[in-house]
Amino acid sequence: QVQLVESGGGLVEAGGSLRLSCSVSDRRLLTINNMGWYRQAPGDQRELVASISRRGVTNYGDSAKGRFTVSRDSAKREVYLQMNNLAPEDTAVYYCNVLFAGWGERWGQGIQVTVSS
Repeated sequence: QVQLVESGGGLVEAGGSLRLSCSVSDRRLLTINNMGWYRQAPGDQRELVASISRRGVTNYGDSAKGRFTVSRDSAKREVYLQMNNLAPEDTAVYYCNVLFAGWGERWGQGIQVTVSS
């Protein structure tokens, strides 16, 4: 069974920072390709926040550029999202996404991030 466990969300004031973490629990130790974060605000579609390939190549959604940093620890099978200078429009449920080689993808259960003005 493959599970993703997210942590680090919560309530923060505008201008503040949060760091999200996502840990992959997988007894078979499937090879991980891309890891990333998506978010979905009420009434909106899920959108890419940031992703990172196995080689460390990063890709950011427009809303994240210059403020958020995605990183991964492949040995720990974890991915992180450092979010700085948060704004109320960043309020959303954030989802971890992991793409496994030859197996498919898995989503985390989602974690709430709320930014107050």
